[in-house]
Amino acid sequence: MGQIVLDNVTKLYPGAVAGIDRLTLDIADGEFMVLVGPSGCGKTTALRSIAGLEEVTSGTITIGARVVNDLPPKDRDIAMVFQNYALYPHMTVWQNLAFGLQQRRTPKPEVRRRVAEVAALLGLDEYLTRKPAALSGGQRQRVAMGRAIVREPQAFLMDEPLSNLDAKLRVSMRASLSQLHERLGVTTVYVTHDQVEAMTLGQRVCVLRDGKLQQADVPQRLFNSPVNLFVAGFIGSPAMNFARARLVRDDGPAVTFADYRLPVPAELLQARPGLDDYFGRDVILGIRPSDFEDASLADPGWPVIKAAAGVVEALGSENHVLFAVKAPAVRHDSLIQAAAASGQDAEDGTLPLSGETTLWTARVAARSRIGHGEQVSLAVDCSNLQFFDTATGLSIGHRQAAAT
Repeated sequence: MGQIVLDNVTKLYPGAVAGIDRLTLDIADGEFMVLVGPSGCGKTTALRSIAGLEEVTSGTITIGARVVNDLPPKDRDIAMVFQNYALYPHMTVWQNLAFGLQQRRTPKPEVRRRVAEVAALLGLDEYLTRKPAALSGGQRQRVAMGRAIVREPQAFLMDEPLSNLDAKLRVSMRASLSQLHERLGVTTVYVTHDQVEAMTLGQRVCVLRDGKLQQADVPQRLFNSPVNLFVAGFIGSPAMNFARARLVRDDGPAVTFADYRLPVPAELLQARPGLDDYFGRDVILGIRPSDFEDASLADPGWPVIKAAAGVVEALGSENHVLFAVKAPAVRHDSLIQAAAASGQDAEDGTLPLSGETTLWTARVAARSRIGHGEQVSLAVDCSNLQFFDTATGLSIGHRQAAAT
């Protein structure tokens, strides 16, 4: 059994700086779990704590049926794949793959069998006599993964293993990793700062911030039901659009912001217990760029807002329409940190143009004929509007947020 359980784990560095803070996480046997978050959020500390490379301050770490807090890394039955490959430069590919088994005094026929199987699995047969210097980056990474696989451990721990590869190779290696996990079924904990990598690889994704667990869920629920402003602003590209808004009941449930009024569907109210209590109050409204569409191409039942297209980015498969909303940018610590983590230059999750104007993004179909500077009609799918408490930043009506 390769189940990994972190129970209230804390790691304090000198000066009482928390690398991870009371982290509780249950990773099922055979699951592919991705840890994601901004730099310094604790994801690598959590991985190193599981591996035994960091001694935790408090809490319990269990791998399989054993509490491993006091076990050295070599006795935890895990294998790590590092960002820098960590191959022995003077050894051939075969020797690199076999070295760990030889150190454990594995019988020679078993070593040969396992190395041959892993080489065939990863397409390394023709490179077995080469040394790392004669391999490409992708080939070296496959050798690093093969060295972990050949040991047949209870769990793989991977620390940003694809970050040194170019963009195209990363895409193909992501696909290879997914296929490998499907074939091997070994529990995998994978650290990355790249949310696209996290969303495409993870069966579940754990979002960390300042050493604390924000949300752990399947990728689609993270996208559709973020627990707070940080997760909402961090997950998704382009980032979610935010505005201060007000929930009203005139002529039916609706949310008003800037010069716009959008209906709040009855199904959404039923799905978000507690949202009823916010009518007549200010909230933070979030709308995904993907919930917009060119009105001429959208469902005729969707409400429409008018805007001026400031910039249209044609990406081939879709168009991004950037337009101004006459509302001040939302100021909240969660959004500032989420924007910084996503590589944005703005102070928060949306781009402020001036004191009372914010730049929003709509993702529309590639066949849309919207052009630069045109007045456009954008239809909005209101079934997935997001509402957040202005003080706490928690999602209104989200079960986990309510428990918090």
